Amino acid sequence: MEINLIRKNDKFNFEAENSTGFKVELDAKAEIGGEGKGFRPMEMLLIGLGGCSGIDMVNVLTKQKEPLDDVKIRINASRRDEEMPPIFDVIDIHFDLYGALNQQKVERALNLTFEKYCSVSNIISRSATINFTYTIH
Repeated sequence: MEINLIRKNDKFNFEAENSTGFKVELDAKAEIGGEGKGFRPMEMLLIGLGGCSGIDMVNVLTKQKEPLDDVKIRINASRRDEEMPPIFDVIDIHFDLYGALNQQKVERALNLTFEKYCSVSNIISRSATINFTYTIH
């Protein structure tokens, strides 16, 4: 896996590109001179967590032959302000699931996702508490 970043201006705006050509822009917070031209790096970690857990959960539900019509993921996180670096301390991730889903299978899929499959949650959970909830619609 390779990611390349280039600086796009004389401030803090970077563009990241992966080996298949997908790009994303990053920028610093306004307090240090960021100009709002991209995601902040800590936001990218949350995006990775949401994407990884979402992909793994959908994969498990698909293998269970559960009729998942749609999923929306919302993440809220807090950081330790008194320590440097100010890493995440608590992350709450909520899944809105749509379809005629079996509650026990959803719970199994989410438990497997966070306990076994999602590499990103495995890394982040070493320093932060990750709480997940869901609603079946």
